[in-house]
Amino acid sequence: MKRLFDLFLILLSLPLLLPIFLIVAWLVRRKLGSPIFFTQVRPGKDAKPFKMIKFRTMTDERDENGELLSDEIRLTKFGKFLRSTSLDELPELWNVVKGEMSLVGPRPLLMEYVPLYSKEQYRRHEVRPGVSGWAQVNGRNAISWEEKFKLDVWYVDNRSLWLDIKIVYLTLKKVVVRDGISAEGEATMSKFTGSEEK
Repeated sequence: MKRLFDLFLILLSLPLLLPIFLIVAWLVRRKLGSPIFFTQVRPGKDAKPFKMIKFRTMTDERDENGELLSDEIRLTKFGKFLRSTSLDELPELWNVVKGEMSLVGPRPLLMEYVPLYSKEQYRRHEVRPGVSGWAQVNGRNAISWEEKFKLDVWYVDNRSLWLDIKIVYLTLKKVVVRDGISAEGEATMSKFTGSEEK
């Protein structure tokens, strides 16, 4: 039912999303150059790696040693706009169509975080990762990692079609308000370095 819900909603919203997708792609190419997309290997269901795709929001600026500059420096004003409106997430719908992600589920984080989870936190990988999730509509990047993982596991234990519908609705509401985009003092979210529970 969840898979059918995902595909039905994407199909239903395609006439609206396709023109937006094309406009954003053109703007990214014009303002940030190519490539238009940013891909990164993330853990999916059962922590199985998959390649997640997003619109680029950062430049490739490097220091004199060839190392990438900090996110704060490379994240442009245009990139901040894409993130605040969640337009950078649009290409992830392709991951949903392929069955690697769902519209709703715990957000796929970095592969390097997987060994750092406690046994309870690792349970977030019992379901497909989502474009949005329970943690995203309850604080997103403005809450701590511990709070975020508790919300992810709560979703795993309480998931239902009606909860997914509620999260999709709250996600759209959050996008309009642009709430919880960044952690305090960070361009996005500070790195997860491990749990006290582990």
